[in-house]
Amino acid sequence: MSAITLYHNPRCSKSRATLALLEENEVELDIVYYLENPPNAEELKALLEKLGLGLRDIIRKSEPEFEELGLGDQTLSDEIVLDLVCKHPRLIQRPIIVKGDRAVLGRPPENVFALIREA
Repeated sequence: MSAITLYHNPRCSKSRATLALLEENEVELDIVYYLENPPNAEELKALLEKLGLGLRDIIRKSEPEFEELGLGDQTLSDEIVLDLVCKHPRLIQRPIIVKGDRAVLGRPPENVFALIREA
């Protein structure tokens, strides 16, 4: 089985639950603590492509930074939003699980099965 990368926040219950599912299924795992090592713009764009989602689809609207930075303003350019999200990684929906050229959000944690059951 190919290694899976988990973009993990140990303070997040969904992230911890996803990690537990991966460990229970004895998955070869690389863990990225993305709050300590946030993705740069290119890495985040690559993650979005693998997820098949847009940038605004993975922004946590419940985080205080969302309001503080005015991210609800739909007139902000994607480049501005991308820059802000890279500087404030708590805004990134978590966890993100990557295998090869595919990725899923671990909300719910069981979404990980779509990747680990692939050949």
